[in-house]
Amino acid sequence: MAFRNSAITKEILDQLTPLDVLQDFIDGNNRFIKDEVHTINHKALIYQTTTLQFPKAIVLSCIDSRVPVELIFDQAIGDIFVARIAGNFENTDILGSMEYSCKIIGSKLIYVLGHENCGAIKAACDNVQLGNITSMLKNIMPAVKHTSEIDNIAGEISSSNLEFVTKTVENNVRLTMDRIREKSAILNEMEAHGEIKIVGGVYNLSTGKVKLL
Repeated sequence: MAFRNSAITKEILDQLTPLDVLQDFIDGNNRFIKDEVHTINHKALIYQTTTLQFPKAIVLSCIDSRVPVELIFDQAIGDIFVARIAGNFENTDILGSMEYSCKIIGSKLIYVLGHENCGAIKAACDNVQLGNITSMLKNIMPAVKHTSEIDNIAGEISSSNLEFVTKTVENNVRLTMDRIREKSAILNEMEAHGEIKIVGGVYNLSTGKVKLL
C-alpha cells in the first residue's frame, strides 16, 4: 500500500495533462473498490498546504453523505476542489468556482459526479413542492424532461420507476456538462484548447464504482 506525504506543487500541476488527472481518478477509484487506498500523512499535508494549494481537479458532486468524494477517488488534502449541491447541477456561483479552479489555479479536470438512487433526482421525478426545494429542483427538471420525451423510458414519471430514475441521473450529469460549456466561455475555450477536460460519471452506492459517462 502506497504512502502519501507530499502535496501537489505548482511544478507538478503544470506537468499534468487532463488525461493524466482523469486516469488518476480512475486508478484511485479502483484502489477504493479494492480497499487498497493510500495511507496518508495528513499532518504533513496540512503543513504543506497551509499557505498554498494547487488542486488538480474540481468535482461537482451531490451533497449525499454516501458519496465522500475524496475517499472514493482516493484523494488527499490539497488534491481536489469539491463543489457540492443537491442534484449536482451548475449555477453561477459554481461556475465561478470552476473558473477560479481552472483559470486561476490551473486545475486540469472538471468532473460532474452523479450517483445512484439520488434523492434530489427522485424528488424532481415526483415534482415535489416544498419551500426552497421546489426552486432547487427546477434545475433538474430538464433531465426529467429529457428522459421522458427523448429517451421515452416506459412507465410513470416517479421515484418508484427505478429505470426512469437511473436514466435521469445520467441525463442530469450530461446536461450539466453541456450547460457548463454553454454558460462559461472561459471553460469552453480552455477545453477547446486542450487545457482542461470536462467529464461526468455516476457513483454506484452498492459497489463503490464510478462509471464514466
